[in-house]
Amino acid sequence: MKTMKKIRIRSFLADNLVAELFLALTVVSIPLSGYSSQFIIGEILTRIGRNAFLVFSLILPIMAGMGINFGMVLGAMAGQIGLIFAMDWGISGVQGLVFAALIGMPVSVFLGWIAGEILNRARGREMVTSYILGFFFNGIYQFVVLYMFGSVVPLHNRAIALSRGFGVRNTLNLDPVRQVLDNLLTIKIDGVNIPISSYLIIAVLCFFIVWFKKTKLGQDMRAVGQNQSVSNSAGIPVEKTRIISIIISTLLACIGQIIFLQNMGNMQTYNAHDQTGFFAAAAILVGGASATKASIPNCFAGVVLLHLMYIVVPRAGQNLFGNANIGEYFRQFIGYGVIALALVIHAWRVHRGAELARAGLRQGTEKAAAVHVTGGNA
Repeated sequence: MKTMKKIRIRSFLADNLVAELFLALTVVSIPLSGYSSQFIIGEILTRIGRNAFLVFSLILPIMAGMGINFGMVLGAMAGQIGLIFAMDWGISGVQGLVFAALIGMPVSVFLGWIAGEILNRARGREMVTSYILGFFFNGIYQFVVLYMFGSVVPLHNRAIALSRGFGVRNTLNLDPVRQVLDNLLTIKIDGVNIPISSYLIIAVLCFFIVWFKKTKLGQDMRAVGQNQSVSNSAGIPVEKTRIISIIISTLLACIGQIIFLQNMGNMQTYNAHDQTGFFAAAAILVGGASATKASIPNCFAGVVLLHLMYIVVPRAGQNLFGNANIGEYFRQFIGYGVIALALVIHAWRVHRGAELARAGLRQGTEKAAAVHVTGGNA
């Protein structure tokens, strides 16, 4: 009994190694930062409402066996195009966010379909392919925003156009929709503002994911993620199911980017989407997810741990070394390092599992041969 408990404890510690490292880092950094608990809690609650939706968009592709969808930046680009149209047409408030979503969602579905088709032709290399897809479509996005807006696509609001008459300004002011979702319904407790409306949207998404996993399509995605050959033999349309998972992921990323940018209140037109996939992937991996398994608790835990580090580490570096840049460099190093570490651990587990399977098969073959030689008396 004690041996089984030890095995479970070791397994739990091994499965959550990345989260444990982050937790240890933040526990050390919190007192060094000098921030009050009220400030840290307030920042964390704000960042959960701002970032969680984007992180949740990664769950379904992981469930479908496609790994981390770095191509979610395509959805972020679609959301930004929707916000550009909303600002150009002067639509403000909640209506502006809804309008941006209505523009961005069809674009994100189209981009998700293209990405899904490409990823189906890159089986086993989906993550790196989706990462490169982000760079490819970024070039198209830059061309559309820099040259087509104002020349091919008319701009009614000249305030958002570059001085030459076409192209969108580098920084787009989102004052008409700035924090309208966050301020729609808020509660202030002990000086900390809690954006209830943002949390309600996240709660709806959580219920959707739980419900979706129980549907026929959700069960098909789970089966495809476990074994594509068996799923294909069972009559499940593997390629179509994988494409749908990417489309939904890209669609959710579009909505998530709109939520994120309305909280920020401005948009860096040409690079606001650049790190979207990176931060979302880092968050879900920090929360204990892997390239083959992710859950709702992983998303929440990852957002809290990652952004807690982003809050306290730069200040801790400044207080400890007298230079805030040291903390900032360390934060970037840890952010990229956690993705590398999680993927290395995943590759090691896959390799180890294959070795154990081969060893088991070899032992079974040797035993069968011994039985045959001894005439069944082994």
